[in-house]
Amino acid sequence: MNGQKQWTRVAVMALLVLTVMAAEGGKAEKQGKKERKSDCGEWQWSVCVANEGDCGLGTREGTRTGTDCKQTIKTQRCKIPCNWKKKFGGECKYDFQAWGECDLATGKKNRTGVLKRALMDATCAATVTATKPCGKIPKTKLQGPRRNKLMIYEM
Repeated sequence: MNGQKQWTRVAVMALLVLTVMAAEGGKAEKQGKKERKSDCGEWQWSVCVANEGDCGLGTREGTRTGTDCKQTIKTQRCKIPCNWKKKFGGECKYDFQAWGECDLATGKKNRTGVLKRALMDATCAATVTATKPCGKIPKTKLQGPRRNKLMIYEM
């Protein structure tokens, strides 16, 4: 019996040693993978290009550098909201001020927008200026003698 207990203890110890060695070997493999990943650069994304028209579903292309990278180019689905200002890029959202006064010389009015957010690391200007036609400019009426259309008849 005493010999059997001793063999059981030896077997348990051997299993513990093997378990620890396997765990350490797994960590070494993971560290090796991390080192290979560190060779890969960060993904750089192109702007989102709509499949149809100016907005809606589309795709963007991502690229990265690195000699050991398995994947250096990939395509990703994206969406350009249709209510965003397309002139400034579908991936750039701005908070705009109220429209300014009409410039009578140009017939246009301006307003400034400050960057609110950029989707997918898009490169956006910090501030932008939007311009639009003034629309109908109210004409001043000349004040002159008024004709009274009410006629008075004497009897």
